[in-house]
Order: sequence, then structure tokens, then C-alpha cells
Amino acid sequence: MDNLQLESYLSIQTSADKLSAFITFSRITDEFECNGDELERFLRSKGIVYGLRTEVLNQIGTNPLTYCKEQTLIAQGEPPLPGKDGYVKLVHDVNKANKAPAELEDGKVDFKEVVQLKNVKRGQLIAERFDPTPGPAGKTVTGEEIPSKTGKSVRFKVGKNVVLNDQQTAMYSAIDGLISLTDKEKINVFPVYEVNGDVDYSVGNIDFVGTVVIRGNVLSGFRIKASGDIRVIGGVEGAEIESEGSIEITGGILGGNKGFVKAARNVRSSFIQDSNVIAGEEVLVSQSIMHSHVKAGKNVICSGAKGLIVGGLVQAGDLVSARTVGNSMSTATIIEVGVNPEYRTELLDLRTRGRQYFDNLDKTDKALTILDQLAAAGHLTPEKLALRIKLTTSKRQIVMENDAVKSRILEIERTLEDTERSKVDVSNIVYGGTKIVIGRYTKFVKDSSQRVSFRYSDGDIVLVPYSS
Repeated sequence: MDNLQLESYLSIQTSADKLSAFITFSRITDEFECNGDELERFLRSKGIVYGLRTEVLNQIGTNPLTYCKEQTLIAQGEPPLPGKDGYVKLVHDVNKANKAPAELEDGKVDFKEVVQLKNVKRGQLIAERFDPTPGPAGKTVTGEEIPSKTGKSVRFKVGKNVVLNDQQTAMYSAIDGLISLTDKEKINVFPVYEVNGDVDYSVGNIDFVGTVVIRGNVLSGFRIKASGDIRVIGGVEGAEIESEGSIEITGGILGGNKGFVKAARNVRSSFIQDSNVIAGEEVLVSQSIMHSHVKAGKNVICSGAKGLIVGGLVQAGDLVSARTVGNSMSTATIIEVGVNPEYRTELLDLRTRGRQYFDNLDKTDKALTILDQLAAAGHLTPEKLALRIKLTTSKRQIVMENDAVKSRILEIERTLEDTERSKVDVSNIVYGGTKIVIGRYTKFVKDSSQRVSFRYSDGDIVLVPYSS
């Protein structure tokens, strides 16, 4: 059949974006006969020149009755793909863990073997910004090119003691110091304060606008506060350690239920025992977390050969991962995920305040009822009138504050419902006596299970096989 004859049988439609073309039979008779090549010539005469599905055209020619009752896709264009997003690359990867200290034959650790800190000099390049790149262009079924999409641009998040070039493509250090990422990924260079030994009475408490490095232990009762990172190449006892960046403790934390370790970003330690640890993002432990209260905005990961969590309370926004949880003695161990731990604390506080508002409102209403009765009887003295005005104002204030508390409680409770991606991974064994909380749902583990992942599904916490 020629094009004119085919036109009496077939019509062609294209999608609005011209990325798809369809063929439809307007009628069908015994005289209809064509092959794939004739159909292709017909389509090209109608401007459909790219992405032709020749196999489908051949099938239509062979068996037209199969295709006569519905639209058939006969050409598919290529949509433009997004390009690569712009990114910032640091000269030194500050998130990379330092080389582990060498362990001697008697089990002791040689801290002299710990890798040196990556200090930078004034004027040294510390980060580069790369522009986004365009992706591949698209093409319509009519052969027109669709402009490519460029990825998202990024900007430097400028912290302290850094400068940018005029093109805003390179960042340099303004001082000698150590690169530190603080809250919201800001890049800083902080001066370094080093202690070549223990933090004890000979050193005292430290409060430094920079990065603090302790080449020894931090003893109980002492405080270290830093605007940058804190690195302890030794152990930490019941001290108070607080950083606006990250904290790294080579020798572990043995708190004796005193003090705390708190970082705006990450806390990295070999072990945590009888301690309070808080991290805005991640807590990363290579051995064990025992009888401690650990809170992380995102993840708590206890990996390593031991990878044990037993006793205490471990809370994380997204993920808790360990090799072993609990022990054969069914020591009470609580793991909570599904909401930022700070929200859980705030929720308890808000509910307490809500109860106080309710009590205060009840007392105020009772007092106002008595004063209203006195007013109705005409026995309201000037002092009682002033009290009535004061209580009315106070009631309005209590109602406003109570409404704000209720609104915030609802807001946090909605985040408790958003538990789809939160999970607890156990790559070896979870023992009975463990309590798993995901969002607002709770599961008590009665019997031990091996290689499982706890997740939320349809109003309950379910166990699925663990996969790394």
C-alpha cells in the first residue's frame, strides 16, 4: 500500500511532549495489506523520524487485527537527563577515620603510632568548588533536540578563618590550623590547642575557640569545650566534653555514669561504657556500647568484630546497627529509632507543661466562677474586681501557651508516624530482654533471633532477614 491508501486506514497521534507517537486504526477491511517498511515510510512522511519501533511495525503488518482496536506505541523519543550536580571537594577528607593505633603483643596500644593530624598552613588550598555539568540532550520523535538539563549548583558553606577566591571556586586557609566541619557542613580552619599528656589538675579545664588535641587521657571531673573538633588519643573518664564539630576518642569512654560527651556532628570511639553520649549526626563505635545512654540525630553504628550493644538506652533518628544486641542473661536493653532523640526529650517536657497548664487553667476557672457569682450579687470589692481582671488576662495567656504546646506536640507526633526508613539492624544475634521502639510502636523481644532487621510495617514492628 502507498501512503495515500494507508492514510485512509491509519491516524497518528503524538504526546504533548513529543516523546511518544501512537498509531490508531480508523477502520479495518479485508483489503488492508502492508509490511513494516511501508508503515515506516508512511510514518516518516508524517514527520515521525526518530525512535521508531521497527519490530512493532513489522508485527502490525503481519497481524493488523491484533492492533486495530487500540492505540499502539510506534515511536519513543529520548528525554533529556539531568546533569551532574555541582559539589565541593575538600583537599583532606576530614570524615575519614585516622589510622588505628598499633596493638602490641601484650594487648596494649602504642599511641605513638597514631597518624599525625592533617594540619594546614595559612594560604593553603583547602577546598574546591566544581560547577554542575549538563546531562545528555533529549530528542523528540519528530527529530527535534530537547535542551539538556544542568545539575544543581552548590555554594561554599563558609565558616571561620577561611577565604574564597574572586571566582568563588577555591577556598583557602586564613591561618595555620586544622580543617573542621561544624553544624550545617560549614568549613572552618581552627587553631589547634595540644596537650601532650593527660587532662588533670596540672592542665585544668579547657575552653578553646578551635580544635583541641589531647595526647593522653581526660580524667573524671574535668571539662573540655571546643569550637572545632576534639581528638583524644587516649581514654575519657567521667568528664564533660563538648564540641561544635566532631569528637574522636581513640581509647574509649568509661564515664562511671558521670559527665557527658556531646558533639554537634559525630562522635567516634572504640567503646562506650556507663556514659552519656550525644551526637547531632552519628555515633560510630568499633567495639561495644555497654550500660550507656547514647543519642544520635541520624545513626548509631556499632560495628567491628565485637559490635555489642548491651544494657542502657540507644536512640537514633534513622538507624541503629550492631552485631549483637543484649546478652544471654536478658539484660534490659532499649533501642529506639524513628525520630530525632531531642524530639523525644522535648515531647516529654511538652506533655509535663501541658499537664501544668491544665491544672493552672482549672484553678483559674474555679476562682473566676466565685468572682462572677460575687459580681452577680453585687458584692465585688475594688480589690476583687482587680483580681478578676488579672485572672481573666492570666487565663487568656494560659490558653494561648497551651494551644502552642498542643500544636508542637502534634507536630512531633507526626514525625513519630514517619518511620518508613527507620530500622534496627542486627548482623549476629539479638537476645530476649531487648525492647525495640520505632516511632510510636514498641516490640519486646522474648526469644533470641539471628541476623534480623527490625522495621515498621502496617502499624507494627516486623522482623525481616538482615542483609548487609
